[in-house]
Amino acid sequence: MNNAPTLLYKAFTGICISLLLMACEGSQMNDLTQFVAEAKARKPGRIAPLPEIKPIETFIYTAADRRNPFTDSLGGEEEESMEVPSNGIQPDRDRRKEELEAVPLDSIRMVGTLEQDRSIWGLVRSNDGTIHRVQPGNFMGQNHGQITRILDDRIEMTEIISDVQHGYIERSASLSLAEDESK
Repeated sequence: MNNAPTLLYKAFTGICISLLLMACEGSQMNDLTQFVAEAKARKPGRIAPLPEIKPIETFIYTAADRRNPFTDSLGGEEEESMEVPSNGIQPDRDRRKEELEAVPLDSIRMVGTLEQDRSIWGLVRSNDGTIHRVQPGNFMGQNHGQITRILDDRIEMTEIISDVQHGYIERSASLSLAEDESK
């Protein structure tokens, strides 16, 4: 029985809202009706035809008998004379690259060492501020640098670099313990 006043209130509210909406309908839409009538009465405009698309002539490039522009040779005889005997030193191109090989060696800083179970690890900071743990045998730097020895004050490594005659040579490099940068 308590629902009767609530139901009566909802019905009264609905009727009031309906009356208010009917009062807003009025004749204020005359300008819109007039605009639609004028638009329908206008003669439709003419649309220009699409431009004609001309077919493009195909070109077949045959360069099998020409010199390859991506080789360094100028002819068969000179190519043989430019070959340099290999000294056996070459970087391992099939090896999976390590993260620190993407960073130039001059932007890597040694910040300390860590010794555990007779193994010594080097701690280095890359240019993005990340500290990496390295050990002998790891690679770092962009010249195929392999760590050979880790001491308390430096990391020694061997880099393989290209020489003038298109061969490779080994070069020693080292990272010294960085001075305290907070000073």
